[in-house]
Amino acid sequence: MTIKDRILNIKKEDYFKKSNLHIHTNFSDGEADFDAQIEKAHELGLLNISITDHNTVEGYRHSKYKDDEILIKGIEFDCIQDLCYIHILGYGIDIENEQLNKLCSKRNVKCDTGLKRLLNLRNAKKVIEAIHNAGGIAVLAHPCCYWALSLEILTKRLISYGLDGMEVYYPYDGFRGVIKFHSRKIPRKIAEKYNLIQTGGLDNHKELYY
Repeated sequence: MTIKDRILNIKKEDYFKKSNLHIHTNFSDGEADFDAQIEKAHELGLLNISITDHNTVEGYRHSKYKDDEILIKGIEFDCIQDLCYIHILGYGIDIENEQLNKLCSKRNVKCDTGLKRLLNLRNAKKVIEAIHNAGGIAVLAHPCCYWALSLEILTKRLISYGLDGMEVYYPYDGFRGVIKFHSRKIPRKIAEKYNLIQTGGLDNHKELYY
């Protein structure tokens, strides 16, 4: 089964019960241990998870669970497109892919916070190309949070670069609930209109919960 087929087989209701494709650890800006998040996912009975640390795949290299059956290898890149600061998720990636690794942070990612991250944004087109080169699919994360006059125009530009999907099932609570520029109904309409893969996750930065 391809990574695309596996994600397409995850139903809407699964994203609120058995699947979480947006998790962070202390290898980027999360608090929890990488392997502890995977152990917690098993404890919670999750069937599909993806740890998507910002601009790094180092967690996978150090994990004793990197080939766990519930795990979809992932990453979240900080990008710039049309003057918008956006995040692009990569799923099903080869973590040893040379093109992908060239875009990963060369420093301690935990130090890349705030202004430092804003000064090191990646080119969205190159990120999507690298994700595809690494055998993965590229998904626009938490789309309601982007300051874009038209989320659809932004998405169409990314589709022209090869964007595969959009994160539709996302909680938008906490900080993301305040910094939100579009109705949560819009991403699903855009995803359906352009036949994008619809994904979801809780964007956990602390211990995994469900």
